[in-house]
Amino acid sequence: MNVLLSIKPKYVYSIIDGNKKYEFRKQIFSRKMAVNLVFIYASSPIKKVVGFFTIEKIIESSPEKLWCQLSQSSGMSEKDFFDYFTGKEIGYAIKIKNFHPFNKQIDPHEVIKNFRPPQSYCYIENMDAFKPFME
Repeated sequence: MNVLLSIKPKYVYSIIDGNKKYEFRKQIFSRKMAVNLVFIYASSPIKKVVGFFTIEKIIESSPEKLWCQLSQSSGMSEKDFFDYFTGKEIGYAIKIKNFHPFNKQIDPHEVIKNFRPPQSYCYIENMDAFKPFME
């Protein structure tokens, strides 16, 4: 199984630059499903799938502990981090491994029937739309 994550463009650029080594989430996809690849959808105004990565590990902890452990690799300001996790007791940090940017960003409306941008994430069962861009 594969996942498409919606990420704000400023954080996408930080992933591309290598400054953001963890993607933080308030909720996480089912761990019962083995997620192979994570595709990155850069939200508005870009609205394109820009690349993919594999998951090295997922850390579940309080936002305070996540910040203490991972702030240097967060690619975020402390304010943005804690604003994102406001009211949450648990957060998740996805360790980004082997990020691969696409040479040509993908307009998902052109390759996925009835595409709707995910609020947080969605599962991708059919990889056929992405395979030509992965070579």
